[in-house]
Amino acid sequence: MMRKTPILLITTLSSFLTPYMGSAINIALPAIGKDLDMNTLMLGWVATSYLLSASVFLLPLGNIADRWGRKRLFVAGIVVFTAASFLSAISTDSTMLIVSRLLNGIGGAMTYATSLAILTSSYPKSERGKVLGINVAAVYLGLSLGPTLGGLLTQWLGWHSIFYSCSLLSLVVLPVAIYSIPSDSKKDDSGNFDLAGSVVYGAGIAAVVYGFPKMPGIEGLVWVGAGITGLMFFVRIEKESNNPLLSMEVFRQNPVFVFSNIAAFINYSATYALVFLMSLYLQQISGWSPSKAGMILVAQPVMMTLLSPIAGRLSDKYEPAIVATSGMIITVAGLAMLAFIGASTGIGFIIAVLMLLGTGFALFSSPNTNAVMSSVKPAQLGIASATLGTMRLTGQTMSMGITLLILSLYLGKSSEIRTEGIELLNGIKLTFTVFALLCVAGSFFSMKRGKLRKNDNKSPELN
Repeated sequence: MMRKTPILLITTLSSFLTPYMGSAINIALPAIGKDLDMNTLMLGWVATSYLLSASVFLLPLGNIADRWGRKRLFVAGIVVFTAASFLSAISTDSTMLIVSRLLNGIGGAMTYATSLAILTSSYPKSERGKVLGINVAAVYLGLSLGPTLGGLLTQWLGWHSIFYSCSLLSLVVLPVAIYSIPSDSKKDDSGNFDLAGSVVYGAGIAAVVYGFPKMPGIEGLVWVGAGITGLMFFVRIEKESNNPLLSMEVFRQNPVFVFSNIAAFINYSATYALVFLMSLYLQQISGWSPSKAGMILVAQPVMMTLLSPIAGRLSDKYEPAIVATSGMIITVAGLAMLAFIGASTGIGFIIAVLMLLGTGFALFSSPNTNAVMSSVKPAQLGIASATLGTMRLTGQTMSMGITLLILSLYLGKSSEIRTEGIELLNGIKLTFTVFALLCVAGSFFSMKRGKLRKNDNKSPELN
């Protein structure tokens, strides 16, 4: 008998852990650099290595999960993630830490490529929106609370405690996963694994993830150009492959899947850097302490945690396109308001806007995830989960790349602290303007996806 509640618990906790670790480490980088004698470039790799390896392996691992069993890959991912977190905690030099972070990314990719697929297949379609809403709330909660909790752990227990805490939480998940997740009764093991496509895809996505933060410099343009070329070659390989890593039929015949993923990519591109930007604003412009700034920023994830399950349930009753698009429009309004903040903006206004954005994020993310996972056949749930995860990771990279690009244009020639503060504020405001415009485009793709439920009569297997 399937144990649905434990499955919801472990998939939600695993969905919290991976983004939480990624965002929590960012706040601990200065302490890590001081302890392990690492320069700025090496510290950048501590954060980037996780994102890089997760991006490269997500799609191939989603394909492997659909072929050879999701439970196997999920359990293996928890083991890898736990071991890598422990190795990160006991790292004594930069090389050991970066290698363990690469392993962390692989373990995180293994769990993310399978968790949504396991959760989706464990609940009937009438309940998917609700449980996916809880899962999505955990992802955003991890991204948003990571800097706050990471700062407290680093301050009181040292940066090692972040990795120890993740390792211990993973150990809690492992036995429950082994006991509760049913073994895959049907696995598609026909044909050979698309190794050529996986290598080309991995190289292409790695080049884009590595190069985008370096733009608009020549090196960044070269890396991104090479990555895009590689991904175009990957599409050609997949069209000619008998056993493709990613079937192009999923894209040609499934507009709900295509436009939902595009909308997710745009949403993450326009929102991931919010905490980073508001942390800069609250501390360097408004003069709040790190702890008080963290308390203010909690307003957004609190709203998301409360509303994501409700938004998911709404998408069970109404078309996900309508609910998700309303969330994207609310996000546009919130980002546009932040584009007009000043040095003397009241804290009440900031908290109200963060709560508005939390509402928008919740209304978009849960229904959008429901649309992606409900638009494919059961045999494609792993690859659908991995594709959505790839949109999340590349969108996060894009968001930080846009942010750093705009801030570098404003701060590159600043020489005085007073001027730098003004230029920083102007850079933050322009970034929020760009993000708002991105979400306008995202609203178009969100609505263009069409109706999900019209497929129900045509594809009974989706139920």
